[in-house]
Amino acid sequence: MTQDDLLTRAQAWLAEDPDSETREELDELIRTGANGELAARFAGTLQFGTAGLRGELGAGPMRMNRSVVIRAAAGLAAYLKAKGQDGGLVVIGYDARYKSADFARDTAAVMTGAGLRAALLPRPLPTPVLAYAIRHLGAVAGVEVTASHNPPRDNGYKVYLGDGSQIVPPADAEIAAEIDAIRSLHDVPRPETGWETLGDEVLDAYLERTDAVLSPGSPRTARTVYTAMHGVGKDVLTAAFARAGFPPPALVAAQAEPDPAFPTVAFPNPEEPGAMDLAFEAARAVDPDLVIANDPDADRCAVAVPDPEVVGGWRMLRGDEVGALLAAHLVHKGATGVFAESIVSSSLLGRIAEAAGVGYEETLTGFKWIARVDGLRYGYEEALGYCVDPEGVRDKDGITAALLVTELASVLKEQGRTLTDLLDDLAVAHGLHATDQLSVRVEDLSVIANAMAALRERPPVTLAGLTVVSAEDLTKGTESLPPTDGLRYHLEGAYKARVIVRPSGTEPKLKCYLEVVVPVAAAVDLAPARATAHELLVAIKRDLSAAAGL
Repeated sequence: MTQDDLLTRAQAWLAEDPDSETREELDELIRTGANGELAARFAGTLQFGTAGLRGELGAGPMRMNRSVVIRAAAGLAAYLKAKGQDGGLVVIGYDARYKSADFARDTAAVMTGAGLRAALLPRPLPTPVLAYAIRHLGAVAGVEVTASHNPPRDNGYKVYLGDGSQIVPPADAEIAAEIDAIRSLHDVPRPETGWETLGDEVLDAYLERTDAVLSPGSPRTARTVYTAMHGVGKDVLTAAFARAGFPPPALVAAQAEPDPAFPTVAFPNPEEPGAMDLAFEAARAVDPDLVIANDPDADRCAVAVPDPEVVGGWRMLRGDEVGALLAAHLVHKGATGVFAESIVSSSLLGRIAEAAGVGYEETLTGFKWIARVDGLRYGYEEALGYCVDPEGVRDKDGITAALLVTELASVLKEQGRTLTDLLDDLAVAHGLHATDQLSVRVEDLSVIANAMAALRERPPVTLAGLTVVSAEDLTKGTESLPPTDGLRYHLEGAYKARVIVRPSGTEPKLKCYLEVVVPVAAAVDLAPARATAHELLVAIKRDLSAAAGL
């Protein structure tokens, strides 16, 4: 676009912007002639996809701000009315990030102005409380304002339909088309009142429901250290633990209260290096049975266990390890139905399900797909997401997952055993399924596009000395999966392995998911099997990086 076009667009946006902060920011950019920054802000529009919206806060259509949110809410309202939901209830939740409360109120105003009913959750609460509230209240849709575990400068907008699960195609494209049809914010009615702000009844009902994941009379003795990672999980998790009769978690005080600046972590994600340092420090002081962390909107659950072989004495379990532990626990409790996971998660779940005689299904990445599995009893994905009560919450839920893993730790503790012992049992029974990830964060998105293109044009023939026996381009879909931007390789040789490469749906990252399966005849073989798996994973990372030109 020409310089004049850019200035015209920026001034038109400025004239409509309802937020004094972003108006001031944009006015300053125009006044100082910051044309490069303006061009970046007006290079397009933040795309509404199957994760809703997510991006950096700031002025302009390529940032998260009140103007963008009002348009998104109006598009969602138009979509719902076109589907015959006029007058239906939309329930809205939000986290404690910058602007979250503003975005939630704007959404309530837009829904009310469009002739829908709107209900706001009473304060910043975990995302699973919103997911629960949709079905509990009989809503036609739900909105959660959150950027989950993204950096402090980000925010996001997650949309659920009346079944309580996140939107999937074609709903995302249909809502996006309604958003694009909005010409001016002046065309969007936004009354000052007319929506409901809920009390604690929904939260109380959610907390009553959390008890359902535990077995009556089960041991409740495991002691925990807990961090909310500066998010909204603390009050709900501690209330759930108190109801269940677990010892009160020892809190990581510096991270216990909501703080949108996330001052103690570079990235508020338990998987990121350093994020768990304060939790491990607290654990060394009080010597608990396990450490539990939620991400800032408390839909994910991280677990760490004592490990004398690692520096500091505590080891984060991989999401795949927790996924297998919870599956084994549910099998032991007599769970029936379908166990499901995304394609990037460990194939160990399929082995556990097959041995237990329960159903098993693999889906595309994301709980928007897992939650839709018919007969779902349990679902997980490797990025610390677990759905252990699908009848209550059709999404990942870091609160109920924390309860269930603490119950498992308590059961094992009564037997003089640990979560690590159970992981060893699973490896002996089903083979050691070792997983790792090669994750490349980029400033320039063309790096991701170029890497995917390189792998498509010149697929690797071998990785780590293992032969690539199948190379699937998932953009074409498979018999059981709809199309998605990803590549999947199966490797065979001395051992079996699997690699999946895909762009992240929520962050500027290329993500490569690696799995190696090493047979284990007996417990005495575990140490050498782990060493072999580690060597293979390192070599696969190296060879894959070279093949992708990273």
